[in-house]
Order: sequence, then C-alpha cells, then structure tokens
Amino acid sequence: MILLEKNDQEIASMVESLEKVSADLQALFDGYVPILNGERYITDKQLSKLLHVCNRTLQEYRTNGYISYIFWGGKILYRESDIMEMLDKAYIEAWR
Repeated sequence: MILLEKNDQEIASMVESLEKVSADLQALFDGYVPILNGERYITDKQLSKLLHVCNRTLQEYRTNGYISYIFWGGKILYRESDIMEMLDKAYIEAWR
C-alpha cells in the first residue's frame, strides 16, 4: 500500500491539473450565451469585447442607427444575427 503525502509531487501535479481544468471550464461558461427562441442575444459588455470597441462607441452606433438593439428593463441587448448582418454589410471585398 502506497501512501501519498500532501506535499508529494503527484498530489501537487494533480491539484495543478484540476485547477487548470477548472479555469478552462470557467472560461467556457463565461463565454456561453443561451439561445432564446433560436436566437442568441449579446450584452453591451460582450459586444464591446467582441468588436474591440468601448461602450461609448456602441452608444454612438445605436444613436446613429448603425446597429439594431433591444432596450428592455434598463438593459441593452443585441441579436447575434443583427450583428452578423451589420458586419456583412460593412465587409469590403479585396479587389486585387
């Protein structure tokens, strides 16, 4: 029978692996957006991170009518399909 101590390398390695898996799972859950009636909705914070713009820029896009949004209960949501459509319209084809 082999007894492992708390400070053994095998235990430390296992704990480190478990912490990495836990961090990976947390990152996966943080990025998860549930589907509602076949559509994904994205918050201001998520969209600003995805587009690499600040919240003020998103406010300008809304004010100028560049981006569709839902304002409900004091929260702003964007349909993922609307964002993809906006990006597709802004796409400029390479000409060379």
